[in-house]
Amino acid sequence: MDKKSHKHVEEQEAPVQDVAEGAEGGDRLKELETLLAEKEAEAAANWDKFVRERADLENYRKRTMREKEELIKYGNESLILEILPAVDNMERALDHLDPESQDPVVVGIRMTLDMLVNALKKFGVTPVVSEKGGAFDSAHHQAMGQVESDEYPAGSIAEVFQKGYLLNERLLRPAMVMVVK
Repeated sequence: MDKKSHKHVEEQEAPVQDVAEGAEGGDRLKELETLLAEKEAEAAANWDKFVRERADLENYRKRTMREKEELIKYGNESLILEILPAVDNMERALDHLDPESQDPVVVGIRMTLDMLVNALKKFGVTPVVSEKGGAFDSAHHQAMGQVESDEYPAGSIAEVFQKGYLLNERLLRPAMVMVVK
């Protein structure tokens, strides 16, 4: 073959080669677009996982802070429940003594009771309101029984057996009462 005819053959093969490369390039482009779409989907999934994990972490942090606050606020509940019977006994002892008595033992009991009550108040302990003739509240009172009474209306407190207490507005111990029928 002469140069002229060889050149002509090369020219004819070049477009065929370009078409082949174009077809290969199109396949490669589609392959890259597919890979890009897969990577974008993976990135979106990873972002979603990140956002969810971040939210879970924030919820965990808030929950632990709330639990810590509750522990501080109500952590001494068991100690207070152990002290309340002593307060009850001192109040019962003073109920049986002359309120005007200046006997050193009576004065000492009053002072000790006042100190205990003030210490309990300092830690958020308050007595449940439960007076004779007052309204019965099942959220704060425990009915020990029912009695008939002409003195008080039905559904009111006839007698208080034991004081109830709240710890930071949460019921610590209900008041034990008799209710009028």
